[in-house]
Order: sequence, then structure tokens, then C-alpha cells
Amino acid sequence: MYEDKTLVCKECGNEFVFTAGEQEFYAEKGFENEPQRCRECRNARKAAAKGEREYFETTCSRCGGVARVPFRPREDREVLCSECFAKSRQQ
Repeated sequence: MYEDKTLVCKECGNEFVFTAGEQEFYAEKGFENEPQRCRECRNARKAAAKGEREYFETTCSRCGGVARVPFRPREDREVLCSECFAKSRQQ
């Protein structure tokens, strides 16, 4: 029913493929318009709208290593580095 279409990004001017699967997804969601931007430009636009995320450096409560976290650490709460956090999620 659907066939891949080649579209031109209105942001960067590059061609991109609007796949049959994507077209089917758009139809299921009730979207009437085709995408106007390629995936890279859509992602860049979303990232710009979100703004830059602020990170804080602290000491991991378990291993004592450096932990970069997207929230302001508090003294009364445990803070884990990425590795220790991943290990705790597996348990």
C-alpha cells in the first residue's frame, strides 16, 4: 500500500527517505502532513528546544569515584556514578 518516498529537507536541503513503515505509522497516528525535515534536523531542532542540560560533579557514594549527575546532589541522599547505578539496576 505504501511505498518509500524521497523528500527534501526544508532545513538543510538534503534528500531523505520517508519509508513505507514511517508512512504507515503517520497514518495510524492520524498525521496528515509528511515530515518536512530529515531525521538529523528534527533531532537537532528538538535538542535546541530542550536547552542545554546542567550537570554537577560529586563523589559516588559506593565506589568513591567521580559522578556526573543532572541534578544538584544533596548531602542526605546517596549519589551513584554511572557504573554503580547500572549495577544497582541489574540487582
